[in-house]
Amino acid sequence: MPKRHALDGATAAMNAAAQVLAVRGKAEPQEFDNADVQWAMRAREGVWTPTRDKQRIHVSLDCAAGDRAATVLRPSLRVFAGIDVDTDIVAQTLADGIRLVTVVHGPEAPTSFRFTVSLPEGLALEAMPSGGFDVVNLRYGATVGRFYSPWACDALFRSIKARYELDGNTIVMRVPHEGAAYPVVADPHYSI
Repeated sequence: MPKRHALDGATAAMNAAAQVLAVRGKAEPQEFDNADVQWAMRAREGVWTPTRDKQRIHVSLDCAAGDRAATVLRPSLRVFAGIDVDTDIVAQTLADGIRLVTVVHGPEAPTSFRFTVSLPEGLALEAMPSGGFDVVNLRYGATVGRFYSPWACDALFRSIKARYELDGNTIVMRVPHEGAAYPVVADPHYSI
């Protein structure tokens, strides 16, 4: 299958994400131009985002199909098209963090997605009963950031059981999309 043109890929990813997010409505955080969030141009270089205690964490995206430059649609929105087979990431800046909307376009796409988190000394990821991860300041025992539990749904707005696992310092999002109507949208979301 020929590779999609970057802008076509960005448009397809945005359209898929927009439909699902519109249905989810008010529960979704709004995009915001936040100067404290700094995106690199390539997915593997990722994003630096603040914690509540004024430190910064770094999140990078795994790119099995190649580390292409982002298509920047506006300062608070970019698309990393083709990071894996039939997979794009719509990266949003939020008022208090980031959202990495993973868009799966077909059955050949992987069912697991890796987000490597680099934390400053004194911070750690702690699993939460909800299925998410808190970023905890070990000295004070305070939560200074949160990776909310993942959700996913298909093009018919049917829920898909997404879940996180921790592999060292990498959050692995599992999205079992077999039998789904494509595209499938899943949502890692971090905020302070």
